[in-house]
This record gives sequence, structure tokens and C-alpha cells, in this order.
Amino acid sequence: LDISNVNTMIIQDADNMGLSQLYQLRGRVGRSNRTAYAFLMYRKEKMLPEVAEKRLAVIREFTELGSGFRIAMRDLEIRGAGNLLGAQQHGHMEAVGYDLYCKMLNEAVKHEKGETETADFETSVDMKVDAFIPQSYISNEAQKLDIYKRIAAIEKDAEIDEMLDELTDRFGDLPQSVQNLLAIARLKCMAHGAQIKEITEKENNVRLVMFERAEVNAANIPALLTQYQPILKFVPDRNGPYFMLELKGDGGKGTEGNIRRVTELISHMREILLPSTGQ
Repeated sequence: LDISNVNTMIIQDADNMGLSQLYQLRGRVGRSNRTAYAFLMYRKEKMLPEVAEKRLAVIREFTELGSGFRIAMRDLEIRGAGNLLGAQQHGHMEAVGYDLYCKMLNEAVKHEKGETETADFETSVDMKVDAFIPQSYISNEAQKLDIYKRIAAIEKDAEIDEMLDELTDRFGDLPQSVQNLLAIARLKCMAHGAQIKEITEKENNVRLVMFERAEVNAANIPALLTQYQPILKFVPDRNGPYFMLELKGDGGKGTEGNIRRVTELISHMREILLPSTGQ
């Protein structure tokens, strides 16, 4: 239909429609110089499926002209897709997600080309300290989840300072638990740069497990141990070498001081064991 005088559309049960359908229907209004409105309705108190919520969120987000391509990409992420080079309309992409599938495909192409790529790994941190966002600081659950997600995605030290400034500006001074959360994020960034894949605190010890293919100057390990003697040990385990830091003296078990001490240790590890990387 092309009725130029129509400027309002009401779509009932919009949650039952596909993203392309909603996009095409919305395009039937606003086809002249008049401001147009499209109301996407769903029944009161109805529990929407996750996919339906995502579709409605996308159609709400992209309202400007020329949004068709971006909506199509989001639709691909939501529905999944088939094998890129085959006729099937299902497959690995649907199972792992669009972003991860593209990353895996890119790695496979580079491997076939014989191109070398730096090995990647995830760093996990498990410290016995209160690190969370309390309800009294951010009461809105959606905002809280968004902040958690953004903190978890931090990869650079400068991003932590930016997050600190943003939280202070939006919600006020940070409580200790939120400060601890950012301290853990900073520790994770530093540990990843030092090629450490796991930090775990148990009882009075912190275990720092190195990445299997870590490129470190092993000849400098004795110098590091001497600097921290007798509270630091190196264990050349066949399942993966690791450092063991004994927590005693000031700081104590389960306190913010332990994060600070581990952060200082990793800073020295980067200086002593990774001189060639400039870290």
C-alpha cells in the first residue's frame, strides 16, 4: 500500500511478527512530508519470549532512514543462519552466535592461508573479596546489568578510569564493593598482559597460573623469587607452571589489601619476565 496521507499505524500483537515484517509494515507510513508514527503493541502483562523482546528492541532502536542493512544484520544475529558457503539454513552459526562464528571463520581462513596469529586466551580472577554493585548504589536492574557487562568487557587500564569517572558522575561516590569490582577488573587486565590465565585465592594463598604458550624470560624467574622471598614460590607443574603467593602480614585474608598485593606482584612480573614486550 502507498497511501501518502496516512501518518499513523497501530500494530497489535507485534511480538508475533518477524523483524523484516515489522520493518516493512513500519515503512508504509511516513511516505510524504508528514511526521508519521508506528505503534507496536503487545498484550498487557504478557511474558514475551527473549527473541521477541530482541526483535522489538531492534525495531525501536533503528528508526532513521537507511537502517535496513543494520536491521538485517541484527536479524541474522537473533535468528542465526546456515552455512555461509552451503545451501543449508541451519548449522554452526546458530549454535555459537554470529560474532563468535565470524571470529572462528576468520581464524580458519588465516590458518588455511598459513598466516600466524598470536594465541588468545581468557583470564579469570577469583578473589575472596566483596566485589558487586549494591542495590543502594544502582537500583535500576537494567542499568546495573549494563554496567556489569561493560566492566566485564574492559580490556585496557584506561577504560577502568573512564568507568570510574562515569559511575561517579552518574551515581555518586563508589561504595567499597564497587571499588573492589573495578580493582578486580584492573587486576584482570594486568594479568592478561602478563600472560596469566588464572588467579585463584584459596585459604592464605593466591595461585597465578601462566598461559601454556606464554612467552616469558624464564631466566629471570629466580630474580623475581628472590625479590619476594619467602612468600612467593614457582611450581613447574606439568599441567601448567604457576606462581604461589602466600598471604600473610598486613592485608589479611579476604581483604582489599590482597588485591593490591597481587596487583603489585603482577606489575613486577611484567617488568621482570616480559622485558621484550615493553610491558
